[in-house]
Amino acid sequence: MSDHHLPRGSEVAIGDHVLHYLSYGDGPAVVLLHGSGPGASGFSNFKQNIDTIVSAGRRAIIFDMIGFGYSSKPVDCDYTTELFAQTITGALQKIGVEKCVLLGNSLGGAVGIRIALDHPELVEGMVLMAPGGIEDNEVYYAMPGIQKMIAEFVGKTLDFEGLRSLLSMLVHDDHLVDDALVAERFTILETQPTEVLSRLKVASMASELGKLKVPILGFWGRNDQFTPMSGFQKFIDACDHCTFTIVSNCGHWVMVEQADMFNAQLTHFLTHTLRSR
Repeated sequence: MSDHHLPRGSEVAIGDHVLHYLSYGDGPAVVLLHGSGPGASGFSNFKQNIDTIVSAGRRAIIFDMIGFGYSSKPVDCDYTTELFAQTITGALQKIGVEKCVLLGNSLGGAVGIRIALDHPELVEGMVLMAPGGIEDNEVYYAMPGIQKMIAEFVGKTLDFEGLRSLLSMLVHDDHLVDDALVAERFTILETQPTEVLSRLKVASMASELGKLKVPILGFWGRNDQFTPMSGFQKFIDACDHCTFTIVSNCGHWVMVEQADMFNAQLTHFLTHTLRSR
């Protein structure tokens, strides 16, 4: 089943690394940053949201972050928030994106926060789904989904059905984890070194959230097994232009599990919230 291929797009060289990305539509850019995990890629995370962005008159740019998808997967470095952020901003500069909305879930949310803090001039607004990077590491490592992911991927025991079991922890309704989804993730998993997760280092940016001055649209599933849902309070307390929707009967992948609701709010954010500023 591992012959299921994701779409190929363009590549951009950043130093010794190559980042793969897909581009759809025209207009001001929305840059989509996926989460971590075995077999993760941009398209796999966001395929249900692309048409919404294009219909809003925007260009959707979906990156495979370093270590994931079709991008470079070095084994001789730590996978830090700074490495992800620097390679993404370098890629945006090379492809001529001077302003964008950052849309990220989990690790991608953490990378988006780092980019917005380091390059506020680049960021028009943010859409965050269960973002990482706002708790101390021990909080994340206590989450059941993270524990299973590290034990099975870093322990090299993850086969096709094991991957299905892990992906089922990302959602509240595991019927969403079908053979096609597992197959497209397994294709990437087979190319991923364990260092992508064993050397992942995401520092907490909770103390810096107040520096985010752009509008933020956020989401969190009540049944998230990877990042604690209570994290939304940190944004609400610190950020001036911030709205979070907390979703019952929903796991870590709000944009997948509640795609219609997510896409409706995303449309309003892109076509009304940002244009009214």
